[in-house]
Amino acid sequence: MNEINGFKNGVEKPEKINTQLKDTKIKMDLTKYKSIIETHQRQMTSYLNSLKSFENRFDSKIKQAKIYPTWAVVVFIISLMLGFVSVSYVFLK
Repeated sequence: MNEINGFKNGVEKPEKINTQLKDTKIKMDLTKYKSIIETHQRQMTSYLNSLKSFENRFDSKIKQAKIYPTWAVVVFIISLMLGFVSVSYVFLK
């Protein structure tokens, strides 16, 4: 009889532990990770803003970096074409 009671107690203990485990909820503390993610988001926002600022400055510098005015380039190309046409006219005649 003692062995049966011991067996019965041995079976009831794991059942109690099993029900306790099912009822136990594990909560994770995410505050540390939240703050890390928020810091990273702020850094990325700052980085993107600085990148946009650099891109805007770069674009404005490129637009201002014209060495020769457009009208001068057009006049030069037209004069080259006229010179080529006149030289070819002289040689063909």
